[in-house]
This record gives sequence, structure tokens and C-alpha cells, in this order.
Amino acid sequence: MDFTAPVTVRGVLLAKREGLLLRLRFGEQLAFGEVAPLPGLHAETLDEAAQALATFIPELSRLERNSSADWLWLIGDATLPPSVATGIEMALINLEAVATGSLPSFPGSFPPASKIPVNALLAGEPKSALDRAAQRYAEGFRAFKLKVRKGELDEAVASIHAFHEAFGGKAELRLDANQSLELKEAVVFGKALPPGCIAYIEEPLRDAALIPEFHAATGLPSALDESLWQRPELLGEIGSAPLGALVIKPNCIGGIRKSLDLAAKAGQMGLQAVFSSAFESSVSLGMYALMAAVSSPAPAASGLDTASFLASDLTETPFAAPEGFADPAAAWRDSLCVRPEMIQIVESWTL
Repeated sequence: MDFTAPVTVRGVLLAKREGLLLRLRFGEQLAFGEVAPLPGLHAETLDEAAQALATFIPELSRLERNSSADWLWLIGDATLPPSVATGIEMALINLEAVATGSLPSFPGSFPPASKIPVNALLAGEPKSALDRAAQRYAEGFRAFKLKVRKGELDEAVASIHAFHEAFGGKAELRLDANQSLELKEAVVFGKALPPGCIAYIEEPLRDAALIPEFHAATGLPSALDESLWQRPELLGEIGSAPLGALVIKPNCIGGIRKSLDLAAKAGQMGLQAVFSSAFESSVSLGMYALMAAVSSPAPAASGLDTASFLASDLTETPFAAPEGFADPAAAWRDSLCVRPEMIQIVESWTL
């Protein structure tokens, strides 16, 4: 799938999004799961993910029935790359739901919210970022995320000041620095911002262990994203005081249940659980929307606007958030209807 414009991920310029679909068929029942490591973000390449998937598939014959207890044990025992574990679990959850004719159920979760807010993703120079914010605000979005890049901090400060002047008090602004800043420059950047202008900044520092020092110097809350799978022990070491949210990318965390457990932990710590995608297709976005809907009685705005950066999609009805809100049940049902012309079979198995 081509991007509408090239996307930069941690220094890697991408013109298109590639991935694999795992299609499970049992009789007349059909379900999909997406395996889509993102260059620049995931350790595993697409070829490595494909190899791990092909190696694991015969293990599904060990399942006596399609139950979550069985497959969670099987996936966990296999030590799969996170994107592969997520895609397999997604396909199995979808197959079970299709078989029962109901929404997927997640033990211990909240009743699904009928709508979830979505944050709009901003990028580019200050004027283009503000123009996109104005357009998305008019459409109904009230949460926004702006990328902050090393070497472009003056532009980011200008964009934030412009956003605050236009929407301060009317919309939430989140920042994402992708672990790009040293502590000293992050503190200078943070002190240049208008007071109370942001909800949090994702991964401001190269060394996330220094987030408490950043918070002490600026008063700005941070959010953990990459650190949640790179250095999971840091969450306990940092604690909740310097944080505002946990940003949860299931295909980096390594599964649906693991991600929901992490969302529950965020709630226990008094933090927002923000479900986010890694530019996956609507096959994944429908599942993530449903996960966000059951993660809290009042779900935080999710980072699922990535669909708007795809020139095409895999599903008949791509993920959408009219007026800044998505219908999670509808989004999940739409995620099951994959366009056949978008599929090229590379390997098949009979179990």
C-alpha cells in the first residue's frame, strides 16, 4: 500500500507500507490477522517475520479447540517476533468471534464503548501542520499529535505556539519525540513551550530513565511508547508521577492480550492507555479500535489516524473516524472484509 506522501520513521523514509496477511479458514468461516513489522521501528524484517510465521503455522495443529487459553499458551511458548505473535493472535481471535457470530470478548475488560475518540496526526512545516489541524478540527477532531524531530525544534516550537493560539483550551495536543533528544536540549525545548499547552510528550529522551529529571526541570508529563517493549522494567522504575500515558502499539508489544494487560496497568497507575498503530491496514485498526473501546470506561483518544496516510487499504470499508470518533464495533466488523484483489497468496498450509 502506498503512502499519500513519504513517511519518515526514526530516520527511515518509506514510500509504501508492506506486510503479510494470515488468512485462517475453518469450513465456511474465514478470518484474517496482519503481520506487518515497520522498518525503523521493529527489530524483525518482513522476510524474518514471514519465516517465523511459516515455521509456526504447523504448530496450530496442536490446538484441540479454538480457545484463547490454548492459543495464548501456544503463542507464548513459541517466542515469536512481536509483529508475528500479534498477527497470529488477531487471526485466532477473529476466527473465534466469526464462529460465534459476536464481537471478540476479552476477559476482565470493560463493556465496549460505543464510540472512541481518535487523535489526528500532524506533520510538516508549521503552516502545513496548522492547516491540517484546522481542517481536522473542523471535521470534529479534538486531540492531535505532532512529531518533534531533533534538528527541527525551532519549527516544532513555532507549530506548538501557533496551535496553542488557535486551539488552546479547545483541543488536546500531544507531542512525540521518538527518543531523539538529549536531556539538556529536551529541557530547553520544554521550557520554550506555552504553559499547559500539551497533554504529554512521547519518549522525549534517548535515555528514558532520565524522564523523572526532565519532568522535574519542566513540569511536562511524558508518555512511554518504545520503552514499553525495549526496556519494560523502566515503567516500574519511573513510576506514574512523571508520566501522563502509556502508548500501546500491539504489534510491538507482542500480542492482543499483552497489550490489554498493559492498558489495565495504565489504569491502575492513573495513566491514559493510548492505543496506537504502526501504519498498519484497517485489518489491524479495527481490532485496535475494539481494544481501545474495552480498555477503559472512558477511552483515551487513540492513535489510529494513520489510516489517513494510506493511499489505499486492504478492506472494503477502510477505518474512519467521522467527526473525530470511530465506532469500534463497526470498525472491527469492517476489518473482516478484505478486498480479494489486494491479496497475493505466497504460501498455504492444510492442517
